[in-house]
Amino acid sequence: MITAAKQKEYYQALLDKNSQYEGIFYVGVKTTGVFCRPTCTARKPQFTNCEFFETAQQALLASYRPCKRCRPLSHPNQVPKLVQTLIDAVESNPEKRWKDYDFKQLGVDISTIRRQFKKRFGMTFVAYARARRMGIAMKHIRSGEAVIEAQLATGYDSSSGFRDAFSRIMGAAPTLMGASNPLKAAWLDTPLGPMMAIADEDALYVLEFVDRRGLELEIDRLRKKLKSAIIPGRTDPIISIEHELKLYFAGKLTEFKTPLFYIGTPFQKRVWDELQKIPYGETRSYADVAVAIGRPTAYRAVARANGTNQMAIVIPCHRVINSSGEMGGYGGGLHRKKWMLDLENKAKK
Repeated sequence: MITAAKQKEYYQALLDKNSQYEGIFYVGVKTTGVFCRPTCTARKPQFTNCEFFETAQQALLASYRPCKRCRPLSHPNQVPKLVQTLIDAVESNPEKRWKDYDFKQLGVDISTIRRQFKKRFGMTFVAYARARRMGIAMKHIRSGEAVIEAQLATGYDSSSGFRDAFSRIMGAAPTLMGASNPLKAAWLDTPLGPMMAIADEDALYVLEFVDRRGLELEIDRLRKKLKSAIIPGRTDPIISIEHELKLYFAGKLTEFKTPLFYIGTPFQKRVWDELQKIPYGETRSYADVAVAIGRPTAYRAVARANGTNQMAIVIPCHRVINSSGEMGGYGGGLHRKKWMLDLENKAKK
C-alpha cells in the first residue's frame, strides 16, 4: 500500500513531469478513467482525483485504461505496432476472452507476443487482457450495488463493455436469472493489495486477492454451482471480515471469527479445517498436514487442496511450506506469503 507521504511525493513528481519517477509509479485519474506515466503532458488533475499504483497491472485491475497521450505501456521503448494493435483490440472489446483462434486470425505468433508483453510490461498479453477485464468488473464492485443493478436491469442489448464484462464474470442480475438470494461481492483494500470478498447474509464464500490467477474461473464455478448471481454489496460477513483483516494487518488479530462456507470435496474440507489449526506465527509442511489428517502418504493431494483454498489469509495456506524449509508456492504470490509470515513472526514475539 502506498503511504500518504509517498502519494504526496508522487503527486509533486507528476506536477513536475519528473522523468526520474518513470517506472516507479503510475497515476490513475478518477475523472477520466485513464492511467498515466509521471511525465504525461496532459492537464494535471487535482490530488483528490488521483490514485497511485506501483505497477501497470495494479492500475488495470483498478479499472483504469492506458492514456493515449503518454502511452504508459510503451515505457521504456516505443511499443511495436503489433503490440499496440493488440492493446487497441482489448480497448475496443475489453470483455473479450482471447483464444488461440483469435491470434491465428490476426496472423500472430502466440509465443512471440507472450515474450514481448512480458519483456515490456512484466506480464503476458493474456494476463494484460484479463487484468483489464477484471478491472472493469471491479469498477462495478467499487461503485456500489445501485449502479450495477441499474445497468444489468437494462438487459443485454446494450453495448456497454463495463456491463458485459461484469455480467460475464459475475452472472446476470437476479431479476434476469430468477435467483432469489444473490451473493454479494465487495472490494477490500489491504496493505498487500485489493481483495474481493464474496458472501451471503450468513457466511463468507470467497476471499481472494483480485490479481490471483484463475479468479474469474473460480467465481464462475461458484455462481454456477449455487445457481446464483453475484452483485456488488455488503453483508454482515463482509463487514466482519473487513474489520478482522484490518486488525490482522495491524498485528492485533491471531484468529478469525467470520463464519465461512466451504465448497469442496470432503478431503479438501478436512485439509482446510486442519490448516486453521496451524498456530499463528508457526508453519507446517504439506507432509505434516497429511499426517495430521490421517493420510500420511497424501501430501501431494494436500498440496492440491491447499492450492484450491478460496479463503486467503483466513484459511492460512500461507503457513504451509515445503519439508525442506523453503517457502513453496502461494496462489497470491510468494511476496505476500513472506510478508504475512514475517508479520506473524514479529507480532508473536
